[in-house]
Amino acid sequence: MIYRLLGRTGVRVSSLALGCMNFGGRTDAATSTEIIDRAIDAGVNFIDTADVYGHDPGDFLVGRGRSEEIVGKALRGKRDAVVLATKAHFPMSDNQNDRSNSRLHIIASVEASLRRLDTDHIDLFQVHHPSNDIPIDETLRALDDVVRAGKVRYIGVSSFGAWQIVESLWVAKELGLNRVISEQPSYHLLDRRVERELLPMARTYGIAVLPWSPLAGGFLTGRYRKGEGPPPGSRFAEFWTGDTADQHFVDRAFAVNDAVASIAETHGGTPAQVALAWSLAQPGVTAPVIGPRTSEQLTDLLGSVDLTLTPDDLARLDQVAPPGRAIVPYYGFDGMAMVPWGPHVNRW
Repeated sequence: MIYRLLGRTGVRVSSLALGCMNFGGRTDAATSTEIIDRAIDAGVNFIDTADVYGHDPGDFLVGRGRSEEIVGKALRGKRDAVVLATKAHFPMSDNQNDRSNSRLHIIASVEASLRRLDTDHIDLFQVHHPSNDIPIDETLRALDDVVRAGKVRYIGVSSFGAWQIVESLWVAKELGLNRVISEQPSYHLLDRRVERELLPMARTYGIAVLPWSPLAGGFLTGRYRKGEGPPPGSRFAEFWTGDTADQHFVDRAFAVNDAVASIAETHGGTPAQVALAWSLAQPGVTAPVIGPRTSEQLTDLLGSVDLTLTPDDLARLDQVAPPGRAIVPYYGFDGMAMVPWGPHVNRW
C-alpha cells in the first residue's frame, strides 16, 4: 500500500480510501465488517462514511445512519489504526432543520455521528454538499468549535466548487478559524471537468483531493455492454430508465471502456484496476474513495496500487477521454453542485 499526506496536515493516509456507502444498504453488516477487516489487513488506514449512508436501495430516507453504526462496531479495538472520516448535510429526518450546513445541524450531526461511530473523536468531518443559502462563516464557526472541543481533528468538504473552497479559506483566515483541508469531488475518466479549476486550486492551497465514484458508478469496471441493459443487481439496474440509457450508455463512454479493457489485458489486470490506477496517477489526487459491495470487489480494487500505467497508456486514455472534459456527467457535477440520479433527488 502507498501512503500519502492528507493535504498539509502531516497525516499519512493510504492511497485508497475505503468508502462505506453500501454498508447497511446493499451490503449487510456481516459482509461490511469483513470488508473493513480485510481492507485494514491490506494496509488501508483511511475509512470514509457519512451519516446518511446505509439507506435502503431505492429509498434515500430509510435506514440513514446504519453505515456509521456498522463501521463503529467493526472498528472496536482498531480505532487508532485508521483515519476515520464522515460527513453531514443531507436530511436525517423530516425535521426541516435536520439538514443543510447550519450551525444547529452541524453540531447536532457531529454529536450523533460520534454516538453511532462509538468513538470520542472524528478524524475528518466533511460538509457533504454546499448550502448556497447559508453563509460559509456560520458553517466554519460551527466546525471550528467542534475542532477546538476535541471532537473533530480536521474538516473537509465534498462537491464544492473551487471558488467556494477559496472563499472558505479566506473566511477562515479573516476570522482565525480552522481551515478546510480536503475536498471530495466526482472525478473519473468519463468526467474530468474538475481538472480545469478545482485540481489546480487544490494543489496551490494544499487541499487533499479524495475523488468519489472513481469508477463512474461501476461503469468503468467493464461490467456493462453496449446495446444491453444493466446486469441484475448492478447499481445502474436500480435506477434504469430510458433516460439512463440515453444519457449514460453512449458510444463515447463505451469507447473509453474499450480502451480501459485493452490496457487491462496488456497489464494482466482488470478494467477497474486500470481506472483506479489512472486516478492514482493524476496530479493532486490523494486517495480515490472505493466503494466495494463485496469482498471480491475489494480484492479487485486493491490490486490497482500494484498496477502502473505507462506514458503510452495515459496518452491513449487522454485520446478517448480528453482532459478537462466530460463524456458523461454521471452525477451532474459541474464543479459547484451535484445532482445525483435516483428517485430521491427531489427530496434534497
